Amino acid sequence: MKHASRKLLLLAGVVLSSALAIGSARAQDELSKMSANPNDWVIPARTYDSQRYSPLDQINASNVGTLQPAWTFSTGVLRGHEGAPLVVGDVMYVHTPFPNIVYALDLNNNGKILWKYEPTQDPSVIPVMCCDTVNRGVAYGDGKIFLHQADTTLVALDAKTGKVVWSVKDGDPKLGQTGTEAPLVVKDKVLVGVSGGEFGVRGWVSAYNISDGKLVWRAYSEGPDKDLLVDPQKTTMLGKPIGADSSLKTWQGNEWKIGGGDTWGWYSYDPKLNLIYYGSGNPSTWNPSQRPGDNKWSMTIFARDLDTGMAKWVYQMTPHDQWDYDGINEMILADLQINGQTVPALVHFDRNGFAYTLNRDTGALLVAAKYDPAVNWATGIDMDASSPNYGRPILVPKYETSKQDVNVTGICPAALGTKDEQPATYDPQTKLFYVPTNHVCMDYQPFRVAYVAGQPYVGATLSMYPPPGQTNMGNFIAWDATTGKIVWSDPELFSVWSGALSTAGGVVFYGTLEGYLKAVDAKTGKELYSYKTPSGIIGNVMTYMHNGVQYVAVLSGVGGWAGIGLAAGLTDPHAGLGAVGGYAALSNYTNLGGSLTVFALPKS
Repeated sequence: MKHASRKLLLLAGVVLSSALAIGSARAQDELSKMSANPNDWVIPARTYDSQRYSPLDQINASNVGTLQPAWTFSTGVLRGHEGAPLVVGDVMYVHTPFPNIVYALDLNNNGKILWKYEPTQDPSVIPVMCCDTVNRGVAYGDGKIFLHQADTTLVALDAKTGKVVWSVKDGDPKLGQTGTEAPLVVKDKVLVGVSGGEFGVRGWVSAYNISDGKLVWRAYSEGPDKDLLVDPQKTTMLGKPIGADSSLKTWQGNEWKIGGGDTWGWYSYDPKLNLIYYGSGNPSTWNPSQRPGDNKWSMTIFARDLDTGMAKWVYQMTPHDQWDYDGINEMILADLQINGQTVPALVHFDRNGFAYTLNRDTGALLVAAKYDPAVNWATGIDMDASSPNYGRPILVPKYETSKQDVNVTGICPAALGTKDEQPATYDPQTKLFYVPTNHVCMDYQPFRVAYVAGQPYVGATLSMYPPPGQTNMGNFIAWDATTGKIVWSDPELFSVWSGALSTAGGVVFYGTLEGYLKAVDAKTGKELYSYKTPSGIIGNVMTYMHNGVQYVAVLSGVGGWAGIGLAAGLTDPHAGLGAVGGYAALSNYTNLGGSLTVFALPKS
């Protein structure tokens, strides 16, 4: 009887495992179909390719000038509101910065609150968050809403009730590890990264099972090959195997253990190749003289197999980073015509001021060019495949920060990059990329710093300002990724710190730090609409359709790195890693607030 019982238990376990697998597969099928429906917005970037393009065209270039607020919602939280809401059927899910509240709003009932989730978190996590207490959004899948909290807790909420289904701790804030990015649900997994490059946190990406929260795999940015999930002979950079101990050989001693390379940006996915794409951040410390070598694999684009986490290829954009040019910005996947051939491309607008077009299957480098003429720390990227420096930036020695305690002036871009995490968009109609940019330079003085777990590990003093002879600190540009050329550029007083949205209506939307939602013509950049929301916009513009009406929505709430002076009440011009002084005038145009503004055309 005992033997028979064991057989029954084993059979039950097999049935249960099969049921979970089938359930996860069905959930993925459901999510894929829902993301193809332009009425909803079920993935942080709307689709896995991160194009942030909507086929909706009820709002178009001829009528967008009549747009008006349809309804608003106060989040009840101040400081920086990054990211965007999700819309799943008749429900909108809105998130906030710390304490990371999630609201479910009924779109059939004037945005009535269906449920509210407010986690209990230790406020001691706030001082180890950089920069500002932001959160970039929630994810949906398998009937759940996934939130990565500031304290690194990944929580799965029942999408109908808001009740916790499961939760898991991904890191430890006492060591400077925090959570700020939006998760990504693919197949039966939910992906999250980690923040903490300014605290010596070694970066990683974790994949958890969406049904029960069990860790499936974790891949680090630096360290031994087994930690990196790389095959020394199969994982390639620019077509060549990376070889054994590719990371360890580029760090002095055990510096890789506190080496940064964090993963707090965005994730993309190609279902045909079954590859996920993301970037790693700056190496720690910001004082480059303390960490000689290329510091692999910080500042790197990773292409990994979703199921196993194994890296197929990597590309390091800024070896031995000397300027805090994080590589975490989004990877936009699009099939482009290059030299008469259709190429499965990946386009990445890096903090370092160069826009890269790569083959997302092989990792081949196709185009690399400055997307702001002010960029001066490098003259270009070595595109000679026979050169030993192939794919590396061609440095300008006067802008290197390799000498400790020496203040280097006039470096462009500043540490916050020609673009930070604010995502760009791709319009398959115009075949152009629309990019929110920072037009900012800096002075950079590195100094020696000692590592103490949970304490800042920066080692540099910065000042920020517009490029010489110019007053605008931002541009919104249209970019041709096949040629590496700017098609048009709209100047802005401050950095454009919001995510952009392109639509089939021939309109591109973005927000400004002063708080304006703007709509411009996709072909010419001509401004078609402008409306000032209650606070500065660092959120990402999104659109959806409900009951036959197209809406455009954006979170406003000034903050983030550019707005940290306002958000945290800082006045020292060197505070906020140099941003406070550079954006001191922002307080003349906006103030703190947390709100959602939803726009629509006037009723006929």
